[in-house]
Amino acid sequence: MRDVSRSPARPPAAQPATRSAAQLAWLDDPEIAARLVTLSAGALRAVLAPELGGALAAFYEVTPEGPVHWLRPAFREAFEARDPLRMASFPLLPYCNRIRDARFEFDGATIDLAGNDPRFAHALHGNAWRHPWRVGARSGNAVDLHFEHNPDASVTGDWPFRYRARQRIELRDRALHITLSAQNLAGRPMPFGMGHHPYYPRTAATRIHADVQAMWHADADVLPTHVGPHPAVDALRAGMSPDAFDLDNNFSNWSRVATIAWPDEHRSLTMRAQAPFDHMVVFAPANDPQLCVEPVTNTTDCFNTVGVRDQVGGCVLEPGEQIEAALSWTPHRE
Repeated sequence: MRDVSRSPARPPAAQPATRSAAQLAWLDDPEIAARLVTLSAGALRAVLAPELGGALAAFYEVTPEGPVHWLRPAFREAFEARDPLRMASFPLLPYCNRIRDARFEFDGATIDLAGNDPRFAHALHGNAWRHPWRVGARSGNAVDLHFEHNPDASVTGDWPFRYRARQRIELRDRALHITLSAQNLAGRPMPFGMGHHPYYPRTAATRIHADVQAMWHADADVLPTHVGPHPAVDALRAGMSPDAFDLDNNFSNWSRVATIAWPDEHRSLTMRAQAPFDHMVVFAPANDPQLCVEPVTNTTDCFNTVGVRDQVGGCVLEPGEQIEAALSWTPHRE
């Protein structure tokens, strides 16, 4: 029996070429380009779409043969639909992945997030990706993006805690660095988790390398049932093909280093994360071109899931408390 069914929450995307200038044609559209922020450092480029959930639209390298895409670039349709789910990556706050039935109990009250998006039966990825982010300090190779959430009681399913978040996005040392931070602005404790949601080019030769300890098995709604062994754990340590399993699963207690490799193209991308990004999601559905390896601070449905803290993750931010942690993606070419 397989561990999960294909998630209905993540729309299929066309297979992206790993080296294609056509994927970036939207950069030549003045209307789209005017709303983007492009960072450069040497041959590396990172294109941000602040208005679309503070998302990353592309991360690539300029070469004489054309751009080499290190993340799956956005398609023009993503901009036309204003859909962060079709971007190269986007931030996840104030929780990652799903909350069962869009509700949970916290501090003696029921937090009801139902009704804010009829596409999904379960609350998905928090709310920061659904709103524009403001551009702050900016240079040629770095930018700060800011988001502040003020609860609105008239909005069905709105996150009921006030908070602010920041992304510091920078190209340096031949790598992409993203520092995520958040502060609880509410006058009461706030449950919290965060992460980023990168999509990678997926080919027949792609391999994922990561040292993980266990996998959260999931039900048909891609919600966790129990943590334990699975052949994917050993496969990831050896270098797993995205086609090996039908996955949309959390892995606990990883080493906070993962490498996505394209050995036939003689290149790889190493992702590193600081604590508390102690959990990793692999989304590699069968018969689908999508591939995500996501650094997150909490497992799916962490506010409802019963288990030891280091397996479930997430935290509670006290009033005024802040949290900050960094991620990086370093390309390697032979």
